[in-house]
Amino acid sequence: MRGVTATLMRELRAYFLSPLAYVILAFFLLMNGYVFWVIVSYLNDPRSPIGAPLELFFGQTVFFWLVLMFITPVLTMRLLAEERRSGTIEVLMTAPVTEGQVVLGKYLAALLFYVFLWLPTLAYVALIAGYSEIDPGPILTGYLGVLGVGALFMAVGVFGSSFTRNQIVSAVVTFAVLMVLFTFGLLENLVNDDRLRQAFGYLNLWEHMNDFGRGILDTRRLVYYVSASAFFLFLSARILEAKKWR
Repeated sequence: MRGVTATLMRELRAYFLSPLAYVILAFFLLMNGYVFWVIVSYLNDPRSPIGAPLELFFGQTVFFWLVLMFITPVLTMRLLAEERRSGTIEVLMTAPVTEGQVVLGKYLAALLFYVFLWLPTLAYVALIAGYSEIDPGPILTGYLGVLGVGALFMAVGVFGSSFTRNQIVSAVVTFAVLMVLFTFGLLENLVNDDRLRQAFGYLNLWEHMNDFGRGILDTRRLVYYVSASAFFLFLSARILEAKKWR
């Protein structure tokens, strides 16, 4: 575990000492603040249906998904690609750490920074609580869903970064894989076979967040996030092992 911890701390320093990280934070908060304002304004209209702002905030707007699909490649594109481009991957691999430890350490750093991005949104919860009673259940499951989706997306980002030395190519690969994962779920209503519809429904990330936002905790969703994240991290470690001396 010392190899994982050393890699984790190294990457966290790289995140928090990088100006790009704070640009991402500013963009993330600006977009989420705008989305929250739009939702509250919409629900304040007497013609609008009754609803909870935070329920809509958790994954029920296209902006939620666009922001995640944009920041994920940016957060993860340098993790392994830059190590290979600069040649530091050889030095890293001669240290007493395995490919799996390197991948896991970098992944956890990206995931922790992702969590850091979401912490200021707790202010929205406090703001709503100041004006009306809130049910903590949907809020907790909503943030759990955000964490699950983020865990999967960061794993895809590490996978994309393991492919190449070029950060732009890494970002494009990550975005493409995320689009495929997101589109799979949307095919649920386009197929007639019940088994295919059930399979696509299991992969429907939008529907996942819809359940989490309403306070529905379905352990199948969590199993999907954990297993899919582990799969992409496993692939990343194997790719790193195959390419580390090239």
